[in-house]
Amino acid sequence: MHANSAPKPKTGTAVTLEMVAARAGVGRQTVSNAINAPELLRPETLERVRRVIDELGYRPHRAAQALKSRASKLIGYGVRAGGTGAATPVLDQFLHSLAEAADGAGYRVVVFAVTPGDDELTCYQRLLDEHGADGFVLSGTERGDRRQAWLHEHGVPFVAFGRTWTGRDVGDWVDVDGAAGTSAAVRHLAGLGHRKIGFLGWPKGSGAGDDRARGWQSAMRELGLPTRGRRTESLNDPAEAAEAAQKLLAAGTTAAVAASDTLALGWYRALRAAGRAPGPDAAVIGFDDSPIAALVFPSLSSLAQPIDAVGRECMRLLLDRLTDERRPTEHVLLAPELVLRESL
Repeated sequence: MHANSAPKPKTGTAVTLEMVAARAGVGRQTVSNAINAPELLRPETLERVRRVIDELGYRPHRAAQALKSRASKLIGYGVRAGGTGAATPVLDQFLHSLAEAADGAGYRVVVFAVTPGDDELTCYQRLLDEHGADGFVLSGTERGDRRQAWLHEHGVPFVAFGRTWTGRDVGDWVDVDGAAGTSAAVRHLAGLGHRKIGFLGWPKGSGAGDDRARGWQSAMRELGLPTRGRRTESLNDPAEAAEAAQKLLAAGTTAAVAASDTLALGWYRALRAAGRAPGPDAAVIGFDDSPIAALVFPSLSSLAQPIDAVGRECMRLLLDRLTDERRPTEHVLLAPELVLRESL
């Protein structure tokens, strides 16, 4: 039987493995091999079967596959209560990208609530016990984070969006190079003529926040610009950030790099309280390029994280780990992009 000699199923009819085999002109086991063990097939046969799978829209029965392979095809993603400094839109975009990449590989992302404190790891154990999750994706990593070490010690595959931030760097991770981003922001502001460039950041101790502060400080020193009295700290709150920004403005700061777009809004508030507006004489660059950046007036320049790429890379690393748990640990650091708007 030749490929495509079998008729296409009627709309609404569930496509079966047998239908794919008939249309591709191969046996049932060949289709199964194309899905589960493609290395066993000749390239031309594999290409033909995959083409028919795409044409018919065949989706393997994952529950049956799990019984045979003891793989659930489920990836756990724990959502912590409260924020850790990362903007919600960023994590929303990341989860969408991750789920899309997982779906393309035949996996499903299971989102579960994580209880903060001592019970956090119990939530991961429960998903392993009750649903047999194949692995986990972490985000919001921070100093003192116990998840990486716990998963590593229990032999559970995982990947993190964010570095370990501790001396014991275990597991695969993908992260955005915050230091490179804030360094580029400083250089851009200096290129516009600013010499008194401040940094509006989170309190010290945040892994991502300290990384972004490091980039500002490094670029300032390389350019021979003073940093003393140019750094202030605030929680990720516009009202509190406005008070911190006022200190920078009182010290004659003409431009600022903020660790987040939310903190940058504090710069906006401080300027408006003084009857001024962000622009050439009081410039600011945020971080995350959240939706609000393009909506505020004047629009906010910001460092955009390549979140779609982060999601794809996380899934790639996790799939590689599921295939070969002994392979060397891999770390991927991606650069953010400076998006220029009216706040300069």
